[in-house]
Amino acid sequence: MTYVCTECGATASKWSGQCGNCNAWNTLEEMVPTVAGSRRSGYAAAGGAEVVNLNEVQPTEAQPRVATKNSELDRVLGGGLIPGSVVLLGGDPGIGKSTLLLQMAAALSDTLKVLYVSGEESAQQIALRGQRLGLGLDTIRCLTETCVERILDQATREQPRLMVVDSIQTLHTELLQSAPGAVAQVRESAAALVRYAKSKGVCVFLVGHVTKEGGIAGPRVLEHMVDTVLYFEGEGSSRYRVVRSLKNRYGAANELGVFAMTDRGLKPVTNPSALFLSGHPGQSPGSIIAVSWEGSRPLLMELQALVTESHTSQPKRLAVGLDGQRLIMQLAVLQRIQGLTLGDQDVFVNAVGGLRVSETAADLPLLLAIHSSYVDRSPEKHMVAFGEVGLSGEIRPVPFGQERLNEAAKQGFKLALVPKENLPRKGADFGALKVRGITHLREAFE
Repeated sequence: MTYVCTECGATASKWSGQCGNCNAWNTLEEMVPTVAGSRRSGYAAAGGAEVVNLNEVQPTEAQPRVATKNSELDRVLGGGLIPGSVVLLGGDPGIGKSTLLLQMAAALSDTLKVLYVSGEESAQQIALRGQRLGLGLDTIRCLTETCVERILDQATREQPRLMVVDSIQTLHTELLQSAPGAVAQVRESAAALVRYAKSKGVCVFLVGHVTKEGGIAGPRVLEHMVDTVLYFEGEGSSRYRVVRSLKNRYGAANELGVFAMTDRGLKPVTNPSALFLSGHPGQSPGSIIAVSWEGSRPLLMELQALVTESHTSQPKRLAVGLDGQRLIMQLAVLQRIQGLTLGDQDVFVNAVGGLRVSETAADLPLLLAIHSSYVDRSPEKHMVAFGEVGLSGEIRPVPFGQERLNEAAKQGFKLALVPKENLPRKGADFGALKVRGITHLREAFE
């Protein structure tokens, strides 16, 4: 067995905490020895690839997508399954990863041959979950195995069109001596499954564990190897689950799918704006409705702010579901433009529903919510807002203004505060929704 330093490329016959060549720490990684003409894991390496003309190659997008019979899952996948694609699904323990994939496998098993591979649960446990969810399990083939060579040998015999592997961290290859879950094991096991998926045209789903920091466990290269990376967001104790597409070679990145956990598994939520506004108490200080853009659709959500006198020498700035650094910058703008003395105040902001907002269109509603909480006065009734706020207080336009206004009108709001450049075109009809365009932050507080 050979170990290679990731910093200088030096090789060693045994692992050590420090590289003897460049003195870097924790850089030695196990390397698979390559042998000319070798065969890997039950299917041939096929003697290498050939050079072809691109105009003779049929693009993957030309192949028909396979609908998963779950509208929200199809949305985050970009429209359905692509033959030969590899999807990595991550999330906290118990949030619903295995449940979602078992439901998908059961829904597609009538039209596709499905192989469900589990390295964590027994076949009896999987069958018990399927029966509890009321799924049809007659045509789902199940394999409980952790050796990737034996998994691919069985897959070659079964010839499935869809394969689920739960989870990639439990697999190991016989070419390496390290334990399952090690960096080298995860990388080599995933590489073998990716090669199989591409060569056989099989859609493969990989379940990934997460670290305590919230990222997918294993080497960062794992996310680069797969075609799509999906991630569960939100609290596991909540009834609702959010699946976001962090990477998608066949569709829009940052797409969002919303699900509700029921006694029959995860059910798609077709109108998430109404869902996230269902608990809105109405007119109250520090609360305002923002219109965010998630993937390919607008989404209405409630932003809350609480400004209270601090009893410490260093006032707190806490953002849940929003960028904390951007919050500090926007507070400086608010203090400069409005003259609010927030240096002795604790400021807490929250995106209701466990959502994570990363776009700049939340700047304007966030500052309105903070100002509303500070002066203890409710915003105008039935109002929504969106817009980016610059450092000098100017209100900058954001993309998809017309679509955001359409969603606000559909949900019954009466007033929209937007950047002047996002005012609707002449002749646009938003029903009872009145749109007010502003160019500076001072106009918003007037």
